Amino acid sequence: MSFASLGLEPALLKALAELDYQDPTPIQAAAIPPALAGRDLLGQAATGSGKTLAFGLPLLQRVLQGGEGRRLRALVLAPTRELASQTAEALRDLARLLPGRLKISVAFGGVSINPQLMGLRGGCDVMVATPGRLLDLHAHNALGFEALELLVLDEADRLLDMGFAEELQRILALLPARRQNLFFSATFPAAVQGLADSLLREPLRVEAPAETPPDILQRAIRVDEAQRTPLLRHLLQTEGWSRLLVFVATQYATELVSDKLWNAGIKAAALHGELSQGTRREVLAALKAGTVQVLVATDVAARGLDIPELPAVLNYDLPRSPADYTHRIGRTGRAGARGVALSFVTATAEAHFRLIEKRQGQRVPREQIAGFEPKEEPAQAPGTGGVKSLTRKSKKDKLREAAAVTAAASAPKPRD
Repeated sequence: MSFASLGLEPALLKALAELDYQDPTPIQAAAIPPALAGRDLLGQAATGSGKTLAFGLPLLQRVLQGGEGRRLRALVLAPTRELASQTAEALRDLARLLPGRLKISVAFGGVSINPQLMGLRGGCDVMVATPGRLLDLHAHNALGFEALELLVLDEADRLLDMGFAEELQRILALLPARRQNLFFSATFPAAVQGLADSLLREPLRVEAPAETPPDILQRAIRVDEAQRTPLLRHLLQTEGWSRLLVFVATQYATELVSDKLWNAGIKAAALHGELSQGTRREVLAALKAGTVQVLVATDVAARGLDIPELPAVLNYDLPRSPADYTHRIGRTGRAGARGVALSFVTATAEAHFRLIEKRQGQRVPREQIAGFEPKEEPAQAPGTGGVKSLTRKSKKDKLREAAAVTAAASAPKPRD
């Protein structure tokens, strides 16, 4: 199948050829024709499968067909600044090669709103934004939605969960009722699925797994909580990774772990939602350039980020949900490359990792690394007759663990 067979206009086909896009991916082939026909879509495909073009090409064709006039006709919502930036960049790359000089704007928090307000003078054709900053722009009367024809939710499962639900409902109340909706994500948990269906009009569900599953070796290493950072240093010395993305549960942990690695002579940096947008760009650029070897991040880095040739990711702390686990490990093994996804499994995290295994339908053998064998054993289920731990923990240790679990469960998601 070729892009020419999907119903795209000649100008878009020419732009794709100039950017060296060869053939559509499965999600693009499945989603583009019904999207061009005006259908509401619920698109699910693995991370790195080409979802941006799956909605971006129909979006651009619709805007091109809308005639002259700088009025906002298409809106793309993304949960993070990085994903919004990457999506806008991909759309702009295509738009530069199209007639009509389409104006594609991008807006997100963490930076001054004033340049974004100035950039919207004279209007725009397409807006890519995070929910919080979009509402800020509307409150400043910088945007009107009267002409909007198309709404895209990129990483829709994140936008539909409780972290963004209130802002999303406020945005939907501002948009015209008659519009086309395209919701795309790698995962749609059951709780989110019902909400998505209620917002769509006779939606067509499109599921297109990658032609070949990502080549990601999953590993689980049993380790005591206090030994995780020493074990991480050991793995960096023995595994030979050129770069590594490490996921932790809290913003505080990103700074703590990256500082410990830096003090040990390992070039590491932190990435979390409280950093300015300029700092976040610099950190990502340093990782891609190789001047930083280890990026220690919260789940702000779990979605949408495309880090070329990332050989491995490591769950220093386990994610809160199996869906987040899928997004995290999807940062490696992209574009046909082989990747490794490691998880540190402490005694207290064993039960949660079993849930992750159950949801993904895959058992990951537990490993132990010589010199870092755990002393604590996972808690036994009630009635099994097992003991909770082979070692007695101090009251301070127990309080520290309880505080860490509470912080991970209740940590607010960054409002971008």
